[in-house]
Amino acid sequence: MNKIVLASGNKGKLKEFSEILAQFGIEVLPQSQFNVEEVPETGTTFVENAIIKARHAAQVTGLAAIADDSGLEVDLLGGAPGIYSARYGGENAKDSDNYNKLLDALKESPEPRSARFQCILVYMRHSDDPTPIICQAAWEGSIGFAPKGGNGHGYDPIFIPEGHQCSAAELSSDEKNALSHRGKAMQLLLSEMKSKGILG
Repeated sequence: MNKIVLASGNKGKLKEFSEILAQFGIEVLPQSQFNVEEVPETGTTFVENAIIKARHAAQVTGLAAIADDSGLEVDLLGGAPGIYSARYGGENAKDSDNYNKLLDALKESPEPRSARFQCILVYMRHSDDPTPIICQAAWEGSIGFAPKGGNGHGYDPIFIPEGHQCSAAELSSDEKNALSHRGKAMQLLLSEMKSKGILG
């Protein structure tokens, strides 16, 4: 079985990637299994940060690596929190700290409060890969007025997907995977990996 390191310690992401890639005979291992430390995300874009993470994990482990960088863009806030989504409420912020700060920033704002989740996935064959596979997908929606639902993480409780009346945290896991930015980016990545002969 081929092995790929996931440049993340996020258990939810690990489960998602493992389930999808297992059918192709690929085992996805978390970088924590190799004592790979988190690398500072010094990029100014999702693409740069995903490349930084993938390259670091590939360098330390000697394996091919997948990294994702994702976040929420709110139009009324000029695209914020963007690349700072995970730490919008401060260093070591909990999900609720982040989305409560965002709701506070929008409290005087009328509708529509348009927003989207962005996901960039990067696959690197090795740390010096000159042509990493880069896939990008977005999930359009708007920001609600209060958190709702318990099935999700991050900003899911306040994100209302386009065409829905409920929050992303009120969708089932299957519904969310079919619609979400990460689900769509994963499908793009799989088709790129197939076309390059990485996946059978």
